[in-house]
Amino acid sequence: MTLRQLPDFAFRSLTDYANEMAKMHDRYDASMGVAVVDALERLQLFHVFKSTWFSAGLAILVISIVACTIDRLPRLWKQSSEIRVIQPDPFFDPKLPDRAAIAGMPGAGVTGVLRKHGFRVREAEHDGVRYLYGDRNRWTKLATLSTHTGLVLFLVAAATTFLLGDEQGLVVAEGESLTVQPIGTPGLLLVKNHDFEAPGFLTGTPTDFTTDLSVYQNGQEIARKTIRVNDPLSVGGYTFHQNGFGPAPDLLIRDQSGQALWSGPVPMTDEAAGFPFTELVVPGRDVALQLLLQRRSDGLGVVLVLPFRITGTNPDGTQQVQALEPLALARGESAVSEGTDFSVELRQFSEFTLLIAKKDPGQGLVWLAFGFLIVGIAVTFWMPRRRIWARLDPEGKLAMTWRSDRYVDVIGEFGRLLDDLVRLRRAAEPAPPIVGSAPPG
Repeated sequence: MTLRQLPDFAFRSLTDYANEMAKMHDRYDASMGVAVVDALERLQLFHVFKSTWFSAGLAILVISIVACTIDRLPRLWKQSSEIRVIQPDPFFDPKLPDRAAIAGMPGAGVTGVLRKHGFRVREAEHDGVRYLYGDRNRWTKLATLSTHTGLVLFLVAAATTFLLGDEQGLVVAEGESLTVQPIGTPGLLLVKNHDFEAPGFLTGTPTDFTTDLSVYQNGQEIARKTIRVNDPLSVGGYTFHQNGFGPAPDLLIRDQSGQALWSGPVPMTDEAAGFPFTELVVPGRDVALQLLLQRRSDGLGVVLVLPFRITGTNPDGTQQVQALEPLALARGESAVSEGTDFSVELRQFSEFTLLIAKKDPGQGLVWLAFGFLIVGIAVTFWMPRRRIWARLDPEGKLAMTWRSDRYVDVIGEFGRLLDDLVRLRRAAEPAPPIVGSAPPG
Protein backbone atom coordinates (compact mmCIF):
# COMPACT_ATOMS: atom_id res chain seq x y z
CA MET A 1 0.00 0.00 0.00
CA THR A 2 1.16 3.51 -0.75
CA LEU A 3 -0.99 5.02 1.98
CA ARG A 4 -1.09 3.70 5.51
CA GLN A 5 -4.49 2.22 6.37
CA LEU A 6 -6.56 2.85 9.49
CA PRO A 7 -6.65 -0.10 11.89
CA ASP A 8 -9.92 -1.95 12.37
CA PHE A 9 -10.42 -0.66 15.90
CA ALA A 10 -10.56 2.90 14.54
CA PHE A 11 -14.17 2.19 13.54
CA ARG A 12 -15.36 1.13 16.99
CA SER A 13 -16.25 4.68 18.01
CA LEU A 14 -16.01 8.27 16.83
CA THR A 15 -13.27 8.91 19.38
CA ASP A 16 -11.14 6.03 18.12
CA TYR A 17 -11.60 7.22 14.55
CA ALA A 18 -10.68 10.82 15.44
CA ASN A 19 -7.57 9.66 17.30
CA GLU A 20 -6.36 7.50 14.43
CA MET A 21 -7.05 10.21 11.85
CA ALA A 22 -5.03 12.62 14.00
CA LYS A 23 -2.11 10.22 13.60
CA MET A 24 -2.66 10.22 9.85
CA HIS A 25 -2.49 14.03 9.82
CA ASP A 26 0.71 13.94 11.87
CA ARG A 27 2.18 11.50 9.35
CA TYR A 28 1.14 13.15 6.06
CA ASP A 29 0.33 16.83 6.69
CA ALA A 30 3.95 17.94 6.36
CA SER A 31 4.44 16.28 2.96
CA MET A 32 0.95 16.55 1.44
CA GLY A 33 -0.78 19.36 3.26
CA VAL A 34 -3.90 19.33 5.41
CA ALA A 35 -6.27 19.87 2.46
CA VAL A 36 -4.91 16.89 0.54
CA VAL A 37 -5.12 14.62 3.60
CA ASP A 38 -8.70 15.73 4.17
CA ALA A 39 -9.50 14.97 0.52
CA LEU A 40 -7.94 11.51 0.83
CA GLU A 41 -10.08 10.90 3.90
CA ARG A 42 -13.25 11.90 2.04
CA LEU A 43 -12.26 9.54 -0.78
CA GLN A 44 -11.95 6.77 1.82
CA LEU A 45 -8.37 6.05 0.78
CA PHE A 46 -7.26 5.50 4.36
CA HIS A 47 -9.59 2.51 4.62
CA VAL A 48 -9.74 1.19 1.07
CA PHE A 49 -11.03 -2.28 1.91
CA LYS A 50 -13.90 -0.85 3.95
CA SER A 51 -14.74 1.89 1.46
CA THR A 52 -18.06 2.21 -0.34
CA TRP A 53 -16.48 2.23 -3.80
CA PHE A 54 -14.40 -0.89 -3.09
CA SER A 55 -17.48 -2.75 -1.84
CA ALA A 56 -19.38 -1.65 -4.94
CA GLY A 57 -16.52 -2.91 -7.10
CA LEU A 58 -16.66 -6.31 -5.41
CA ALA A 59 -20.42 -6.47 -5.95
CA ILE A 60 -19.98 -5.67 -9.65
CA LEU A 61 -17.26 -8.32 -9.88
CA VAL A 62 -19.54 -10.97 -8.35
CA ILE A 63 -22.38 -10.03 -10.70
CA SER A 64 -20.09 -10.13 -13.73
CA ILE A 65 -18.64 -13.55 -12.82
CA VAL A 66 -22.12 -15.00 -12.27
CA ALA A 67 -23.46 -13.45 -15.49
CA CYS A 68 -20.46 -14.70 -17.47
CA THR A 69 -20.88 -18.20 -16.07
CA ILE A 70 -24.60 -18.28 -16.81
CA ASP A 71 -23.94 -17.03 -20.35
CA ARG A 72 -21.32 -19.73 -21.02
CA LEU A 73 -23.17 -22.60 -19.36
CA PRO A 74 -25.45 -23.57 -22.33
CA ARG A 75 -22.48 -23.65 -24.71
CA LEU A 76 -20.34 -25.67 -22.28
CA TRP A 77 -23.18 -28.13 -21.72
CA LYS A 78 -23.74 -28.49 -25.45
CA GLN A 79 -20.03 -29.14 -26.09
CA SER A 80 -19.93 -31.82 -23.40
CA SER A 81 -23.28 -33.51 -23.89
CA GLU A 82 -23.75 -33.59 -27.67
CA ILE A 83 -21.89 -36.43 -29.40
CA ARG A 84 -21.55 -36.82 -33.17
CA VAL A 85 -20.04 -40.16 -34.12
CA ILE A 86 -20.39 -39.97 -37.91
CA GLN A 87 -18.35 -37.26 -39.65
CA PRO A 88 -18.15 -36.42 -43.40
CA ASP A 89 -15.20 -37.65 -45.45
CA PRO A 90 -13.40 -34.27 -45.70
CA PHE A 91 -13.18 -34.29 -41.88
CA PHE A 92 -10.62 -37.14 -42.15
CA ASP A 93 -8.41 -35.58 -44.86
CA PRO A 94 -4.85 -36.67 -43.87
CA LYS A 95 -3.39 -33.44 -45.25
CA LEU A 96 -5.02 -31.52 -42.35
CA PRO A 97 -3.35 -31.27 -38.92
CA ASP A 98 -3.75 -34.09 -36.43
CA ARG A 99 -4.95 -36.62 -39.00
CA ALA A 100 -3.67 -40.07 -39.96
CA ALA A 101 -4.59 -42.93 -42.28
CA ILE A 102 -3.56 -46.59 -42.05
CA ALA A 103 -4.31 -49.17 -44.71
CA GLY A 104 -4.96 -52.83 -44.13
CA MET A 105 -6.48 -52.55 -40.66
CA PRO A 106 -8.45 -55.55 -39.39
CA GLY A 107 -12.07 -54.95 -38.53
CA ALA A 108 -11.64 -56.09 -34.93
CA GLY A 109 -9.30 -54.63 -32.36
CA VAL A 110 -9.48 -50.89 -33.07
CA THR A 111 -12.06 -50.39 -30.34
CA GLY A 112 -9.83 -52.21 -27.86
CA VAL A 113 -6.84 -50.01 -28.68
CA LEU A 114 -8.90 -46.86 -28.12
CA ARG A 115 -10.15 -48.16 -24.80
CA LYS A 116 -6.62 -49.10 -23.79
CA HIS A 117 -5.73 -45.40 -24.14
CA GLY A 118 -8.57 -44.38 -21.84
CA PHE A 119 -11.20 -43.47 -24.40
CA ARG A 120 -14.87 -44.21 -23.96
CA VAL A 121 -15.85 -45.53 -27.39
CA ARG A 122 -19.10 -45.22 -29.31
CA GLU A 123 -19.74 -46.86 -32.70
CA ALA A 124 -22.05 -46.36 -35.63
CA GLU A 125 -22.33 -47.75 -39.16
CA HIS A 126 -23.45 -46.02 -42.35
CA ASP A 127 -23.40 -47.40 -45.92
CA GLY A 128 -21.10 -50.24 -44.88
CA VAL A 129 -18.60 -47.85 -43.29
CA ARG A 130 -17.84 -48.24 -39.60
CA TYR A 131 -17.40 -45.08 -37.53
CA LEU A 132 -15.88 -44.89 -34.05
CA TYR A 133 -15.78 -42.02 -31.62
CA GLY A 134 -13.56 -41.99 -28.53
CA ASP A 135 -13.95 -39.46 -25.72
CA ARG A 136 -11.70 -39.02 -22.66
CA ASN A 137 -12.50 -36.59 -19.84
CA ARG A 138 -15.71 -35.61 -21.51
CA TRP A 139 -16.98 -33.28 -18.79
CA THR A 140 -13.72 -31.40 -18.15
CA LYS A 141 -15.01 -28.16 -19.62
CA LEU A 142 -17.62 -27.96 -16.86
CA ALA A 143 -14.79 -27.68 -14.31
CA THR A 144 -14.82 -23.97 -15.06
CA LEU A 145 -18.07 -23.85 -13.06
CA SER A 146 -16.13 -25.07 -10.01
CA THR A 147 -13.43 -22.43 -10.56
CA HIS A 148 -15.95 -19.61 -10.90
CA THR A 149 -17.89 -20.87 -7.88
CA GLY A 150 -14.68 -20.65 -5.87
CA LEU A 151 -14.08 -17.06 -6.99
CA VAL A 152 -17.63 -16.04 -6.07
CA LEU A 153 -17.38 -17.78 -2.68
CA PHE A 154 -14.15 -15.91 -1.93
CA LEU A 155 -15.95 -12.62 -2.45
CA VAL A 156 -19.01 -13.78 -0.49
CA ALA A 157 -16.69 -14.80 2.36
CA ALA A 158 -15.09 -11.36 2.33
CA ALA A 159 -18.52 -9.71 2.49
CA THR A 160 -19.60 -12.04 5.31
CA THR A 161 -16.51 -11.25 7.34
CA PHE A 162 -16.94 -7.52 6.71
CA LEU A 163 -20.59 -7.46 7.74
CA LEU A 164 -20.60 -10.01 10.56
CA GLY A 165 -16.94 -10.33 11.59
CA ASP A 166 -15.00 -8.52 14.29
CA GLU A 167 -11.34 -7.79 14.88
CA GLN A 168 -9.99 -6.09 17.98
CA GLY A 169 -6.55 -5.17 19.21
CA LEU A 170 -6.41 -5.90 22.94
CA VAL A 171 -3.67 -4.41 25.11
CA VAL A 172 -3.68 -6.50 28.30
CA ALA A 173 -1.13 -5.85 31.01
CA GLU A 174 0.30 -8.74 33.00
CA GLY A 175 -2.19 -9.86 35.63
CA GLU A 176 -4.95 -7.70 34.15
CA SER A 177 -8.23 -8.50 32.35
CA LEU A 178 -10.05 -6.88 29.45
CA THR A 179 -13.39 -7.38 27.74
CA VAL A 180 -13.37 -8.43 24.09
CA GLN A 181 -16.76 -7.02 23.05
CA PRO A 182 -18.52 -3.89 24.28
CA ILE A 183 -20.10 -4.10 27.72
CA GLY A 184 -23.66 -5.41 27.46
CA THR A 185 -22.97 -7.79 24.57
CA PRO A 186 -24.73 -11.15 25.16
CA GLY A 187 -22.19 -13.84 25.95
CA LEU A 188 -19.53 -11.21 26.68
CA LEU A 189 -15.98 -12.60 26.54
CA LEU A 190 -13.22 -11.47 28.87
CA VAL A 191 -9.51 -12.26 28.58
CA LYS A 192 -6.91 -12.35 31.34
CA ASN A 193 -3.16 -12.17 30.92
CA HIS A 194 -1.82 -14.41 33.67
CA ASP A 195 1.80 -14.10 32.57
CA PHE A 196 3.89 -12.87 29.66
CA GLU A 197 7.31 -14.30 28.92
CA ALA A 198 10.00 -13.32 26.43
CA PRO A 199 13.03 -15.49 27.29
CA GLY A 200 16.28 -13.83 26.26
CA PHE A 201 14.68 -10.46 25.58
CA LEU A 202 16.97 -8.56 27.94
CA THR A 203 20.01 -9.95 26.11
CA GLY A 204 18.62 -8.87 22.76
CA THR A 205 18.05 -12.41 21.48
CA PRO A 206 14.55 -13.49 22.55
CA THR A 207 13.80 -17.15 21.85
CA ASP A 208 10.03 -16.96 22.25
CA PHE A 209 7.06 -14.73 23.05
CA THR A 210 4.29 -16.36 25.06
CA THR A 211 1.18 -15.29 26.94
CA ASP A 212 -0.59 -17.45 29.51
CA LEU A 213 -4.12 -16.48 28.48
CA SER A 214 -7.53 -17.31 29.92
CA VAL A 215 -10.89 -16.57 28.33
CA TYR A 216 -13.99 -16.16 30.49
CA GLN A 217 -17.68 -16.08 29.57
CA ASN A 218 -20.42 -15.24 32.06
CA GLY A 219 -17.82 -15.38 34.82
CA GLN A 220 -16.68 -18.92 33.97
CA GLU A 221 -13.31 -19.80 32.49
CA ILE A 222 -13.99 -21.51 29.17
CA ALA A 223 -10.42 -21.85 27.89
CA ARG A 224 -6.81 -21.35 28.94
CA LYS A 225 -3.68 -21.71 26.86
CA THR A 226 -0.15 -20.40 26.50
CA ILE A 227 -0.31 -18.77 23.09
CA ARG A 228 2.54 -17.95 20.73
CA VAL A 229 2.83 -16.00 17.50
CA ASN A 230 1.88 -19.00 15.34
CA ASP A 231 -0.14 -20.89 17.96
CA PRO A 232 -3.32 -18.92 18.79
CA LEU A 233 -6.26 -19.81 21.03
CA SER A 234 -9.67 -20.30 19.39
CA VAL A 235 -12.80 -20.26 21.55
CA GLY A 236 -16.24 -18.66 21.59
CA GLY A 237 -16.11 -17.82 17.88
CA TYR A 238 -12.91 -15.77 18.34
CA THR A 239 -9.27 -16.55 17.65
CA PHE A 240 -6.73 -14.82 19.90
CA HIS A 241 -3.34 -14.22 18.28
CA GLN A 242 -0.11 -13.13 19.96
CA ASN A 243 0.72 -9.97 18.03
CA GLY A 244 3.07 -7.83 20.11
CA PHE A 245 4.19 -6.75 23.54
CA GLY A 246 5.73 -3.85 25.42
CA PRO A 247 6.55 -2.44 28.85
CA ALA A 248 3.85 -1.61 31.40
CA PRO A 249 5.29 -0.03 34.58
CA ASP A 250 3.19 -0.80 37.65
CA LEU A 251 2.27 2.52 39.29
CA LEU A 252 0.55 3.40 42.55
CA ILE A 253 -0.83 6.95 42.78
CA ARG A 254 -2.06 8.09 46.22
CA ASP A 255 -3.61 11.30 47.49
CA GLN A 256 -2.39 13.06 50.62
CA SER A 257 -4.54 10.83 52.82
CA GLY A 258 -3.04 7.68 51.35
CA GLN A 259 -6.13 6.83 49.32
CA ALA A 260 -5.25 5.13 46.03
CA LEU A 261 -6.21 7.10 42.93
CA TRP A 262 -4.63 4.61 40.55
CA SER A 263 -3.12 1.20 41.04
CA GLY A 264 -1.90 -1.11 38.29
CA PRO A 265 0.25 -1.45 35.19
CA VAL A 266 0.21 1.30 32.57
CA PRO A 267 0.83 -0.10 29.04
CA MET A 268 3.27 2.08 27.11
CA THR A 269 1.88 1.61 23.59
CA ASP A 270 3.44 4.69 21.94
CA GLU A 271 6.95 5.99 21.36
CA ALA A 272 8.67 9.34 21.89
CA ALA A 273 12.23 9.91 20.68
CA GLY A 274 12.55 6.15 20.27
CA PHE A 275 11.54 5.35 23.87
CA PRO A 276 8.33 3.71 25.13
CA PHE A 277 5.80 6.41 25.96
CA THR A 278 2.21 6.89 27.10
CA GLU A 279 -0.07 9.33 28.88
CA LEU A 280 -2.22 8.74 31.95
CA VAL A 281 -4.94 11.03 33.28
CA VAL A 282 -4.93 10.92 37.08
CA PRO A 283 -8.46 9.96 38.22
CA GLY A 284 -10.21 12.74 40.11
CA ARG A 285 -7.56 15.35 39.24
CA ASP A 286 -7.06 17.89 36.46
CA VAL A 287 -3.52 16.61 35.95
CA ALA A 288 -2.22 14.12 33.38
CA LEU A 289 1.12 12.31 33.38
CA GLN A 290 3.40 11.75 30.43
CA LEU A 291 5.42 8.61 31.09
CA LEU A 292 8.70 7.90 29.30
CA LEU A 293 10.71 4.75 29.92
CA GLN A 294 14.49 5.10 29.78
CA ARG A 295 17.61 3.38 31.12
CA ARG A 296 20.13 5.00 33.45
CA SER A 297 23.88 4.87 32.93
CA ASP A 298 24.11 2.00 35.44
CA GLY A 299 21.70 -0.05 33.33
CA LEU A 300 18.68 0.27 35.64
CA GLY A 301 15.34 1.24 34.18
CA VAL A 302 13.77 4.56 35.11
CA VAL A 303 10.38 6.08 34.37
CA LEU A 304 10.35 9.80 33.64
CA VAL A 305 7.06 11.26 34.91
CA LEU A 306 6.14 14.60 33.30
CA PRO A 307 2.98 16.00 34.97
CA PHE A 308 0.97 18.72 33.21
CA ARG A 309 -2.44 20.31 33.29
CA ILE A 310 -4.53 22.00 30.61
CA THR A 311 -5.22 25.61 31.60
CA GLY A 312 -7.05 26.91 28.54
CA THR A 313 -7.04 27.32 24.77
CA ASN A 314 -4.76 29.50 22.66
CA PRO A 315 -6.15 31.79 19.93
CA ASP A 316 -5.02 29.29 17.27
CA GLY A 317 -7.08 26.53 18.88
CA THR A 318 -4.21 24.70 20.54
CA GLN A 319 -4.32 23.90 24.23
CA GLN A 320 -2.50 25.91 26.86
CA VAL A 321 -0.37 23.49 28.86
CA GLN A 322 1.17 24.10 32.26
CA ALA A 323 4.16 21.84 32.83
CA LEU A 324 4.75 20.74 36.41
CA GLU A 325 7.86 19.44 38.14
CA PRO A 326 9.13 16.25 36.43
CA LEU A 327 10.00 13.10 38.34
CA ALA A 328 12.44 10.25 37.67
CA LEU A 329 11.44 7.03 39.40
CA ALA A 330 13.36 3.78 39.71
CA ARG A 331 11.82 0.55 40.96
CA GLY A 332 10.41 1.00 44.47
CA GLU A 333 10.75 4.80 44.49
CA SER A 334 7.96 7.31 45.23
CA ALA A 335 7.83 11.10 44.84
CA VAL A 336 5.45 14.05 44.76
CA SER A 337 5.63 16.64 41.99
CA GLU A 338 5.47 20.26 43.15
CA GLY A 339 2.06 21.70 42.40
CA THR A 340 0.21 18.39 42.83
CA ASP A 341 -1.47 16.79 45.83
CA PHE A 342 -0.63 13.15 45.10
CA SER A 343 2.39 10.88 45.10
CA VAL A 344 3.54 8.57 42.29
CA GLU A 345 5.23 5.27 43.13
CA LEU A 346 6.89 2.87 40.70
CA ARG A 347 6.28 -0.52 42.26
CA GLN A 348 7.82 -2.68 39.56
CA PHE A 349 8.35 -3.12 35.84
CA SER A 350 5.82 -5.28 34.07
CA GLU A 351 4.83 -6.05 30.48
CA PHE A 352 1.70 -5.92 28.43
CA THR A 353 0.75 -8.27 25.62
CA LEU A 354 -0.93 -7.13 22.43
CA LEU A 355 -3.55 -9.61 21.28
CA ILE A 356 -5.56 -9.64 18.08
CA ALA A 357 -9.02 -11.03 18.77
CA LYS A 358 -10.57 -12.00 15.47
CA LYS A 359 -14.03 -13.30 14.73
CA ASP A 360 -14.22 -14.46 11.13
CA PRO A 361 -17.57 -16.05 10.17
CA GLY A 362 -16.43 -16.16 6.57
CA GLN A 363 -13.53 -18.50 7.32
CA GLY A 364 -15.50 -21.65 6.49
CA LEU A 365 -16.55 -20.12 3.18
CA VAL A 366 -12.91 -19.33 2.40
CA TRP A 367 -11.92 -22.98 2.80
CA LEU A 368 -14.92 -24.05 0.72
CA ALA A 369 -13.97 -21.52 -1.96
CA PHE A 370 -10.39 -22.76 -1.87
CA GLY A 371 -11.61 -26.32 -2.43
CA PHE A 372 -13.80 -25.37 -5.39
CA LEU A 373 -11.01 -23.29 -6.93
CA ILE A 374 -8.34 -25.98 -6.59
CA VAL A 375 -10.65 -28.71 -7.90
CA GLY A 376 -11.60 -26.59 -10.91
CA ILE A 377 -8.00 -25.68 -11.75
CA ALA A 378 -6.73 -29.24 -11.16
CA VAL A 379 -9.38 -30.78 -13.43
CA THR A 380 -8.82 -28.16 -16.13
CA PHE A 381 -5.03 -28.60 -16.28
CA TRP A 382 -4.58 -32.26 -15.30
CA MET A 383 -7.58 -33.80 -17.06
CA PRO A 384 -7.87 -32.02 -20.42
CA ARG A 385 -10.37 -33.43 -22.83
CA ARG A 386 -9.22 -35.68 -25.70
CA ARG A 387 -11.41 -36.85 -28.59
CA ILE A 388 -10.74 -39.06 -31.56
CA TRP A 389 -12.85 -39.98 -34.60
CA ALA A 390 -12.12 -43.03 -36.71
CA ARG A 391 -13.52 -44.14 -40.09
CA LEU A 392 -12.94 -47.77 -41.12
CA ASP A 393 -14.15 -48.74 -44.59
CA PRO A 394 -14.76 -52.34 -45.79
CA GLU A 395 -11.32 -52.44 -47.49
CA GLY A 396 -9.59 -51.94 -44.12
CA LYS A 397 -8.52 -48.32 -44.61
CA LEU A 398 -8.59 -46.50 -41.27
CA ALA A 399 -8.79 -42.69 -41.22
CA MET A 400 -8.42 -40.86 -37.90
CA THR A 401 -8.83 -37.33 -36.55
CA TRP A 402 -7.55 -36.15 -33.15
CA ARG A 403 -8.93 -33.23 -31.15
CA SER A 404 -7.84 -32.14 -27.67
CA ASP A 405 -7.37 -29.15 -25.37
CA ARG A 406 -4.22 -27.11 -25.75
CA TYR A 407 -2.61 -28.60 -22.62
CA VAL A 408 -2.22 -32.03 -24.31
CA ASP A 409 0.96 -33.34 -25.93
CA VAL A 410 -0.74 -34.21 -29.22
CA ILE A 411 2.34 -35.56 -30.99
CA GLY A 412 3.23 -37.83 -28.08
CA GLU A 413 -0.21 -39.18 -27.26
CA PHE A 414 -1.50 -39.48 -30.82
CA GLY A 415 1.81 -41.05 -31.83
CA ARG A 416 1.58 -43.74 -29.15
CA LEU A 417 -1.97 -44.53 -30.21
CA LEU A 418 -0.86 -44.92 -33.84
CA ASP A 419 2.01 -47.17 -32.75
CA ASP A 420 -0.44 -49.51 -31.03
CA LEU A 421 -2.68 -49.56 -34.11
CA VAL A 422 0.29 -50.41 -36.34
CA ARG A 423 1.24 -53.27 -34.02
CA LEU A 424 -2.39 -54.47 -34.21
CA ARG A 425 -2.24 -54.46 -38.00
CA ARG A 426 1.09 -56.28 -38.10
CA ALA A 427 -0.21 -58.89 -35.68
CA ALA A 428 -3.11 -59.59 -38.06
CA GLU A 429 -1.21 -59.81 -41.35
CA PRO A 430 1.42 -57.98 -43.34
CA ALA A 431 0.12 -54.73 -44.68
CA PRO A 432 1.30 -51.68 -46.61
CA PRO A 433 2.99 -48.91 -44.63
CA ILE A 434 1.22 -45.91 -43.18
CA VAL A 435 0.18 -43.51 -45.90
CA GLY A 436 -0.47 -40.60 -43.60
CA SER A 437 1.00 -39.21 -40.40
CA ALA A 438 0.03 -36.92 -37.60
CA PRO A 439 1.32 -33.46 -38.46
CA PRO A 440 2.26 -31.31 -35.44
CA GLY A 441 -0.83 -29.78 -33.87
